Amino acid sequence: MIPASLPSPSQGVWLLGPVPLRAYALIIIVGIIVAVWLGNRRYVARGGAPGTITDIAIWAVPFGIIGGRLYHVLSDSQLYFGENGAGFVAALRIWDGGLGIWGAVTVGALGAWIGARRAHVALPPVGDAIAPGIALAQAIGRWGNWFNQELFGAPTTLPWGLEIDLANRPGGYEAYETFHPTFLYESLWMVAVAVILIWADRRFTMGHGRVFALYVLLYCVGRLWIESLRIDSANTILGLRLNIWTSIAVGLGALAYLVISSRMRPGREVIASSVPEPEAATQPDDQDPKEAGPDVADADTPDPDETAKSTVT
Repeated sequence: MIPASLPSPSQGVWLLGPVPLRAYALIIIVGIIVAVWLGNRRYVARGGAPGTITDIAIWAVPFGIIGGRLYHVLSDSQLYFGENGAGFVAALRIWDGGLGIWGAVTVGALGAWIGARRAHVALPPVGDAIAPGIALAQAIGRWGNWFNQELFGAPTTLPWGLEIDLANRPGGYEAYETFHPTFLYESLWMVAVAVILIWADRRFTMGHGRVFALYVLLYCVGRLWIESLRIDSANTILGLRLNIWTSIAVGLGALAYLVISSRMRPGREVIASSVPEPEAATQPDDQDPKEAGPDVADADTPDPDETAKSTVT
C-alpha cells in the first residue's frame, strides 16, 4: 500500500550511556566523508597528489561549520536575540540544527585557501575537484532536517506531504495535516546537481574554478523555488525572504564568473605537483677535471693535436 503521507522520525537523539548520539550531527559527518572521498578521487584523476584534499579538508571543514552557523544566527537573529528569543547559549547549540550554506561555503573557502597554501597547491583546481562532493554532502545533510522536523514548506495535500508534530509548526498552522518536504526537494536537487557537474566537467573539460562556479549557480537556481515554499520565520527585504535575494545575487555572480573565465582562460589548467623536483648534480669548482673521470677530463682539456691544427689553420 502507498502511504498517504511521509512520516517524520519520532526522535533524532539516542543515548549511548551518558553520550547523546544526534542524527543531525551523524548525517553531517557522513556528508563530509563522502565529499572528501569523491573530491580526492577527482583531484588525483586530474594529476594531483593523493591525500591533498584530505589535508585541505582539515582546514575547510571546521571553517565551513563555523561560517554556516554564523550565517544562520546572523540572518535569523530574531530566533536567538529578539523578543522571546532562545538566547546566546542556544545560538551555540549547532547540534539542534541551523547551518547556512552561504556562510559555510564562504568561510569554508577561506579555510580551503589556507589549506591549499600550506599544501603548496592552487585553489581553483581543488574547488573544481570537490564541487560535486559538496553537492552530495548537501544532499545527505538535508536529511538531518528531517530528523529535526525543520525547514519544511507550506501545507500540501500531495501524497508526499510531510507529517510535522504540532510542537514543531509555526503559529497559525495547527489545523493542517501535512507540509511540503522541502528538505527532500533540496536533497534530490543536489543529487541532480552533482550528476550535472560531473557530466559537464567531462563534456566541456572545465577548469579554473568553473566547475565550482557552476555548482554555485545551480544551487542558487534550486534554492530560489525551494526557499519560496518555506514558512519558517525569516527576515525579508521588499517582501522576499533574505535567502531569495542572496540566491539571486550569488547566482548572478557565479554566472558572470563562468562567462568571463571561459573567455579569458579557456580549457583546463595542469595541476602542478607539490613535490619539489630533485636538484641536478653540480660539479664542484675546485675539483680536478682528471679526477672526475676520462669523460670530464676529455671535455675540459683540449686535444694537443687539435690545438695545433687550429693554430696552423
